[in-house]
Amino acid sequence: MTNIQDIFKKSNVAVITGGASGIGFAAAKYFAGRGMSVAIADLGGDRLADAANELKAIAGEENVMAVETDVASRDSLEALERAVLQRFGRVHVLMNNAGIGPETSIFSPQANWDNIFAVNLMGVINGTRTFGPKMLSHGEPGLIINTGSKQGITTPPGNPAYNISKAGVKVFTEALQHELRNTEGGKISAHLLIPGFVFTGLTKGDRAEKPAAAWTPEQTVDFMVESLERGDFYILCPDNDVARPVDERRMAWAAGDIIENRPPLSRWHKDYGDKFKAFLEQK
Repeated sequence: MTNIQDIFKKSNVAVITGGASGIGFAAAKYFAGRGMSVAIADLGGDRLADAANELKAIAGEENVMAVETDVASRDSLEALERAVLQRFGRVHVLMNNAGIGPETSIFSPQANWDNIFAVNLMGVINGTRTFGPKMLSHGEPGLIINTGSKQGITTPPGNPAYNISKAGVKVFTEALQHELRNTEGGKISAHLLIPGFVFTGLTKGDRAEKPAAAWTPEQTVDFMVESLERGDFYILCPDNDVARPVDERRMAWAAGDIIENRPPLSRWHKDYGDKFKAFLEQK
């Protein structure tokens, strides 16, 4: 197991997509506070510039770069890698974190489906495939952290495109870690971040204040770091409303639909509501 203190250290380099706000920005601040050089990639010039200025106050101007990047474009991700390598030489932490969540239904407009897949799924895949080879080749310990979602595991009704994209991130990251751990001489590991309810631009809607049930992005990053220190692959985050045992039972029930040959999404099926409630309350 890699000691993350050998990764989160001065002179090492972290790249975070979706790094100008939310969990990505909280992670960037953490890495900067550890003395790392940090590159944040995001859309939105002013927002990106403001985030970069805050990071420069932590790590120094010479250790921060901000690159406007559309993770839906492989060309844009390749340009990001070239810029980072030219400035900092190598990458030790890649956090594929950019995500969007426009509402979808099965028969909603194609553009929403295409956009979600391009950002949430292909952004992770292409980010990994762009940065991963050189991260492996420089021979130093490193991490690839992909941001998934509990909705990619329990796949609740509503917004199927989002659920499918995050289910794909889970499957891709599992396959990635399997390949990395079987790469001779490789010192890169992959990890799946599974946030709980976090108050970010993606989740806040019209709310101006954080709901009591939500965690802050900083709490989420603190939990992520603690999990990485343990060597966890699945970084399953609780929040102020849902404790880990509840998440575990929800996920076990979802898998049980196949094993028990129940209807899909039986947790929300009228004939199984009481059974699920009893399952959830089992000691």
